[in-house]
Amino acid sequence: MIARMHNIPAPLNDDQKAPSTSDDKRWNTRALIVDDDVPIRELLIDYLARFNIHATGVTDGAAMRQALQAEHFDVVVLDLMLPGEDGLSLCRWLRTESDIPILMLTARCEPTDRIIGLELGADDYMAKPFEPRELVARIQTILRRVRDDRSEQRANIRFDNWRLNSVLRQLISADGLVVPLSNAEFRLLWVFIERPRRVLSREQLLDAARGRSIEAFDRSIDLLVSRLRQKLGDDPKSPQLIKTVRGEGYLFDARDIG
Repeated sequence: MIARMHNIPAPLNDDQKAPSTSDDKRWNTRALIVDDDVPIRELLIDYLARFNIHATGVTDGAAMRQALQAEHFDVVVLDLMLPGEDGLSLCRWLRTESDIPILMLTARCEPTDRIIGLELGADDYMAKPFEPRELVARIQTILRRVRDDRSEQRANIRFDNWRLNSVLRQLISADGLVVPLSNAEFRLLWVFIERPRRVLSREQLLDAARGRSIEAFDRSIDLLVSRLRQKLGDDPKSPQLIKTVRGEGYLFDARDIG
């Protein structure tokens, strides 16, 4: 299925195209576009080049894995509807292997699709058709947020029986078990660590975990809290770390944070 984008310009001619990718100073960002719609993929590659984003396009999950092994990318733009493995499966796989930012594209506008994608670890989503300039803005926002997080946060934070590595975005238990976190899970945990023993509403947590204001799906933040509890080994029937405050939100009750 071909999903059209609004106002996307024609491909660049030879005089307009960016310099060769061998000029490292030219390319500030490298993006991997996973979309089986070849015309859209090629148009996006040309358009992103205008903003110093070198994009590589692939058709499916197998080609995505090969590209990730062969080259470093700063962000993955991942279509939901793909031949073979769909975008949700690939998003899940990416989150088990890497903390690379993921922006999902979907022609389906059901809130459930967006929620599932975000809960699997996507950093943002866009519905087709879309304005290509907005795609650029979303990519830049995601990368700015990730870079700011990594530059401003301390490398290791200890709380209770856990250590959080904020560079690798991993939890390390007292016995050395390493538990990787998605970007959304990491941001949510970081908000809790910064504001311990305070009741935080779902809206506050959702905005902080996503890094921008979006529609406040209660189920989305509840599922994210549930996933974080599972990784922390926090019993959902009687949680000791992330406590539910009925009608108000959640409270992080860790001790000895530092």
